[in-house]
Amino acid sequence: DVQLVESGGGSVEAGGSLRLSCAASGIRGNYCMAWFRQAPGKEREGVANKYTSGTTKIADSVKGRFTISEDNANAKINLYLQMNSLKSDDTAMYFCAARVDWGCTWSFDSYNYWGQGTQVTVS
Repeated sequence: DVQLVESGGGSVEAGGSLRLSCAASGIRGNYCMAWFRQAPGKEREGVANKYTSGTTKIADSVKGRFTISEDNANAKINLYLQMNSLKSDDTAMYFCAARVDWGCTWSFDSYNYWGQGTQVTVS
């Protein structure tokens, strides 16, 4: 079974930084892993994604402030989202998502697997 577990959320002042982590297990073959976020009353939006080959994409709204990276250890894929220069608009629930055997997309309903989410609050 595929499992995604996020961590690293919290509260931070504007201008600060946070690093989110997602530990993924059970993923085989080619995959896309992504970070999405959803603020109250808003649609879920893609923030960053990374394909097996290493290709990464960052949403325009966070470009220059957020970076996505990955490492692999102990049969798990560890996905990270480094968030710098945080703004109040970045306040949202952040989700890790995975899509197996397909390339990356910004469409959240194309992802098969989701973590439980981690809250980021910027004040």
